[in-house]
Amino acid sequence: MAVRAIRGAVQVDSDERELVLEATAELVSEVMRRNELTTDDVISVLFTATPDLASEFPALAARKVGFSDVPLMCATEIAVPHALPRVVRLMAHVETERARTELQHVYLHGAQALRLDIAQ
Repeated sequence: MAVRAIRGAVQVDSDERELVLEATAELVSEVMRRNELTTDDVISVLFTATPDLASEFPALAARKVGFSDVPLMCATEIAVPHALPRVVRLMAHVETERARTELQHVYLHGAQALRLDIAQ
């Protein structure tokens, strides 16, 4: 069993609490589904949000979809002037038998533009 990091991001339509929670829940669920993970496989998750998303902590969405005992942390992304707006990112540290090349990084909605090389 190896410890691996899985990346993902989602662009949110606007800074409304419910939209942030819905988009983040979708992102977390897709990362879990595409990588065939359970919460027991997850060591921790770091969430970041661009400075224009301040209506809710993205980690709350993970709590609502079952991450009750997984360590979660939120931070603000660097305010780069030309950055894609309204983006929640995650980096999940997981235990898995999969090779690094087999991991599915998940970029949803407008966030696909962030990593065209690995977006699914």
